[in-house]
Amino acid sequence: MTPTELTHKGFQALVDALGYVDAVRFIKQFDQGHGDYTNDRTQWLDHLTLDEILSPDS
Repeated sequence: MTPTELTHKGFQALVDALGYVDAVRFIKQFDQGHGDYTNDRTQWLDHLTLDEILSPDS
């Protein structure tokens, strides 16, 4: 079985067991996303003080 066939059969098994919407919801749980959140967060927050971060007006 090729990787493409395996993916198709596996997804079809999920759809058969869960329905299309819940099969997609199940698959999305394993999405790793993209980018480097730790690096991005550092860039967003580096210039802020703790008081600024915790301020409800921020």
